[in-house]
Amino acid sequence: MLLVYTHKITPRLNYIFKHFFVRILQIPVTFSTKVDEFVAHNGPKITYSKNPLGSEFFIRSHDLLFDQGINDIDINISNWEDVPCFFPAGEVSSIPFDIFAASFYLISRYEEYLPHVQDIHERFPADESLAFKNGFLEKPVVDIWAYKFLELLKEKFPLYNYSKRDYNLISTIDIDTAFAFKHKGIVRSIGGYINDIIHFRFVNLWYRLLTNLNFKEDHYDTFSEILKIKKEHKVNTLFFFLIGDYTTFDKNISFSNSKFKSLIKSVADYAKIGLHPSYFSIKNDEKLKKEKLRLESIINTPIVFSRQHYLRLIIPETYQNLIDLDIEEDYTMGYAKYVGFRASTCTPFYFYDLDFEIQTPLKLFPFAFMDVTLKDYMHLSNEESLAKILALKNEVKKVNGTFISLFHNETLSENDKWRGWNSIYKIIVID
Repeated sequence: MLLVYTHKITPRLNYIFKHFFVRILQIPVTFSTKVDEFVAHNGPKITYSKNPLGSEFFIRSHDLLFDQGINDIDINISNWEDVPCFFPAGEVSSIPFDIFAASFYLISRYEEYLPHVQDIHERFPADESLAFKNGFLEKPVVDIWAYKFLELLKEKFPLYNYSKRDYNLISTIDIDTAFAFKHKGIVRSIGGYINDIIHFRFVNLWYRLLTNLNFKEDHYDTFSEILKIKKEHKVNTLFFFLIGDYTTFDKNISFSNSKFKSLIKSVADYAKIGLHPSYFSIKNDEKLKKEKLRLESIINTPIVFSRQHYLRLIIPETYQNLIDLDIEEDYTMGYAKYVGFRASTCTPFYFYDLDFEIQTPLKLFPFAFMDVTLKDYMHLSNEESLAKILALKNEVKKVNGTFISLFHNETLSENDKWRGWNSIYKIIVID
């Protein structure tokens, strides 16, 4: 048990210390505002305050964990040896910055509450983030800080029995479009043929015809392949089904289609199913609730996890809406335009609502990359994409974190756009 002496115990302090020590470093932690209790403690202990009590392990505190509300904070990046850091703590502090306030700033997504320019999908842009601007988006710096801190703690308290967490991998699959050609109804199918002809996509037209005549498998129907990999290699695989009504941005087949329902049920027999809330549900509570009920009625199981379509995430409103619907886990924490760690951690964490200054029951699972990001936004080749993914994976392995990938079912289709990505998927998820 680690004892932390501090002049004031706040919800923010309790939240980030529990994440830092319990979830990352596997060290139980408790707090005290009594000097005599701190002095009498024989195990590991640190002081987190403005001034040290003596010559103990001391971190000089920034005001952030003792504040309430949102303020515009001036941040200057420096370095702790080879790792970026901020909120300098002065020479008296055992490390040169307030590691806990900095971690809270990043994990709470404090900067996303501040005024910012949204992108065309009303999202917080990656290039507006502190991590992107200062070159550490592709590193889980909170976990890196924690492990560097652990080494100092071991030097100070070598007799304590430190535990070690295990590296974990989660493969997540978004189903925006379950089938490329099949089961789309007469109007959409005819429209597809006309569109192919108008744009001279005769190869696509031929594949569409063969598929609809059942002479060829629909190339988006890769579910058996994904489930086979899951079973053979024991890959923790989650599927997120888009089940909203058809719009410009939501183009899956109808939720009432019997073939679509059958697909969802068959996948649910072998893997966990989550909700992929539709594009416009982000500002429509009733639409979100309706889509959740739709999916639950198909699989006859409560839906407890989700990921926003188009990664549309407005903090804190999106998370507040999910909590109201008893969603327990969300996997939206990442960017569409760049790979990396949006919250600067590769450890699942609970959403801290800065509006109400409370830790909520909603657990956030940050993903490291999305297939479309590498292909369509960063314009990387297959070889460059694989190298980038493996570099991210290596960063997570170094801190025994949770590596979460985001693929789509069509990524394994081996059609022209995604040729070679079936192999990339296997390399990534098979350790």
